[in-house]
Amino acid sequence: MPDTTRPPMPSDEPTAPRRTTEPLWRDALGQCLRSLRLERGEILIETARRAGVSPQYLSEMERGVKEPSSEMIAAVAGALDVTLGELTLEVATSLRAAPIGTAPAGPTCQVAYALAA
Repeated sequence: MPDTTRPPMPSDEPTAPRRTTEPLWRDALGQCLRSLRLERGEILIETARRAGVSPQYLSEMERGVKEPSSEMIAAVAGALDVTLGELTLEVATSLRAAPIGTAPAGPTCQVAYALAA
């Protein structure tokens, strides 16, 4: 008699525990930049002008939309009177303090995580 068992289906396999995601560095950077700017009581246009970037670009940096170059980050840090090292330490500290699973979960991020995996 032929074997009548069906092949295993993906739903039959035990599911691996879902890996929790960490916040993206660009999101933490943006939050730090916005906090520093607001602590100084500045509007976006003032900081952007001093940094030599457009207000739109700075806004995108603060929202974590852009992956800015190190030169752009240094320019904005300088406009906020902090060194690149101080800013980097602030971003790293905020990432260490962030609870796991606080990464953005929009469609773009989900695709990016899927591509990275």
